[in-house]
Amino acid sequence: MNLADRLHTAAGRLGGRAVLTLDEAELTYGTLDELSARLAGLLRGRGIGPGDRVAIMLPNVPEFGVVYYGVLRAGAVVVPLDPLLKRREIAAYLGDCGARLLIAWHAFAETAEAGSASTSTDCFFVVPGEFRRLLRGVAAEHEIAGMGADDTAVIHYTSGTTGRPKGIELTHANLGGNAATVARMHALGVDDVVLGALPLYHTFGQTCSLNATVHAGARLTLLPRFEAGRALEVIRRDGVTVFQGVPTMFIALLDHPGASDMSMLRVCASGGAALPLDVLRAYQDRFGCQIIEGYGLSETSPVAATNRGGDGLRAGSIGWPIRGVEMKVMAEDGREAPCGAIGEIVVRGPNVMKGYWNDPVATAEAIRDGWFYTGDLGRVDDDGFFFLVDRRRDVIIRGGYTVYPREVEEVLYEHPAVRQAAVFGVPHPELGEEIEATVSLRAPVTCEDLRDFVKERVAAYKYPRRISFVAELPMSATGKILKSALTRPAATPR
Repeated sequence: MNLADRLHTAAGRLGGRAVLTLDEAELTYGTLDELSARLAGLLRGRGIGPGDRVAIMLPNVPEFGVVYYGVLRAGAVVVPLDPLLKRREIAAYLGDCGARLLIAWHAFAETAEAGSASTSTDCFFVVPGEFRRLLRGVAAEHEIAGMGADDTAVIHYTSGTTGRPKGIELTHANLGGNAATVARMHALGVDDVVLGALPLYHTFGQTCSLNATVHAGARLTLLPRFEAGRALEVIRRDGVTVFQGVPTMFIALLDHPGASDMSMLRVCASGGAALPLDVLRAYQDRFGCQIIEGYGLSETSPVAATNRGGDGLRAGSIGWPIRGVEMKVMAEDGREAPCGAIGEIVVRGPNVMKGYWNDPVATAEAIRDGWFYTGDLGRVDDDGFFFLVDRRRDVIIRGGYTVYPREVEEVLYEHPAVRQAAVFGVPHPELGEEIEATVSLRAPVTCEDLRDFVKERVAAYKYPRRISFVAELPMSATGKILKSALTRPAATPR
């Protein structure tokens, strides 16, 4: 079993059909299969084979697919890295996984070389045009390395730059099974066009966009950097039918003056963070399309649960587990929490990672009796729908009272002037923690008005005593709001 087999099989059926496009650039299934075979030949020529780690640092370009499937075809392990990483971060990841080679986009050559300088990793740079000419001179490795279901295919590194990096080992079975499930749930077919706005180096984009598209024989139209106006242009130009994104993408489209009817989108799927209810309703009311919200982590390949259409959708929930996966909510005493009670969400199934790379202690802490402990707090209702409450580490304890930031954020999003909101705790000498909010606006409003708006809708201990305004909230490359990066000097307090 090798994930690259999916591409080879699809190429046999759909050789002349486009699989990856970026504006005028196009790769057909047959060409992608052939170029990935030549990339595998290049790796073999460098002595790289099964089990060796190859880091790739590429944006959303067709060459990503060539390198990704080529590395897998050779039996090596893909280590995807954010192209915007700094030298120190690159060095940490390369050193931790012992990568034999770093394949990076030409625009990041200087940083990639600096990051690899203190490691034993060689560098190879991808230059458009030149890259394909180089591969034409390499003998194709048509034989795909035979891999076991439990062999590691990809090592994804957890976000954050403090402490020892943790590499998430995902197997060929993890990724192949999750991609097949996504393709089946979204009913992806050869006539579908998927918007490739999610970063392909991240597991969400890699599984749900790239691998699911290839599994289904569909087409992925790439967007190297998400910008609402550009996304709308590509959606209309290329006839996009499936849009998978994170909440910040859906919010940006909602705010764009050019956005109108988007009923041509057959599937809108949101993940990566909680989707504000007001955004979900706005898409239904204004654009005539329904957003399906799901849930998962890199450690779960990533999809663990999702809403379905029709009666299978519950607004505000993350749905219920996908086929073959179990989920439950665990109380503090280690027993399963009753319906409606808040506890930690745990997951068990074929999507759960093999473990953390070379870190048996962290693996044992995260996976207990076959259950992966997510660190996310949630609840389940009588109908089996799961609801995400918050990250355990984000919970605020104010004067002995527990406050879940997401609950307060949802109220802030109800205000028509609020575009983005983040609520978090700050140290307080008497209460332990005080509640603070940082907000970006779409219309003028005073701090007092916002505070009063929230105060009228939540218990007295929950509303933010301090509110700051910023033009844009800091975001990770995958569209998550970075609460750790919110500092008072960057904001205008009121």
